[in-house]
Amino acid sequence: MVMAAGAASPRERYRSQVRAEIKAKAWKQIATSGASGLSLNAIAKELGMSGPALYRYFGGRDDLITELVRDAYRSLADTFRAAADAGSGLSGLARAMRRWALEDPQRYFLVYGTPVPGYRAPAETTAVAREIMAALLDVCAAEEPRAVPLDAIETHLADHRGWAGDHPAPPPVLRRALAFWTRLHGVLSLELAGHFTGMGFDPELLFTVEAQSLADTD
Repeated sequence: MVMAAGAASPRERYRSQVRAEIKAKAWKQIATSGASGLSLNAIAKELGMSGPALYRYFGGRDDLITELVRDAYRSLADTFRAAADAGSGLSGLARAMRRWALEDPQRYFLVYGTPVPGYRAPAETTAVAREIMAALLDVCAAEEPRAVPLDAIETHLADHRGWAGDHPAPPPVLRRALAFWTRLHGVLSLELAGHFTGMGFDPELLFTVEAQSLADTD
């Protein structure tokens, strides 16, 4: 039997399936114990395989975490790009971000929460993270520009724009994107960590108002 060009072999399909099962078990474990409690031996036991057998699919804990981080970034990048391409504006992008975060808080915390002790993400993961920021900058750039002199932070960002990659956004757009990123992640992180519990107000309304204030042009 001749396989079609580019078709995966049965062994490759099996390997892909087992890797997906390992990642699914890892997410369940993270939801229960947090990323710092991730145990490859426990995952192997759940899947009915030995620890050494599991290491044929992932070289170690850090390799597995890197895969999960990459998947999380890819998911958010796709969410942002879809919202940006749909022309939903900053308010729509904010709603998409909140839905994504609430769907799986542990996925959110893996990439935007407390760093996992002893783990250092490889540089390659930043490429996907840059896609997220590029979509945000595209949406910010589509907003009506402000025709006033640059303020202190905008002047600073003109020469400190490494976080924006090669995006050609001018300083006012950089500032709007950075304000969106910091303020809305601040609200989301507090909400998902339960810090608003018992305070008696609606976190969704707070998030919506914050997002709208960022979307309003000056």
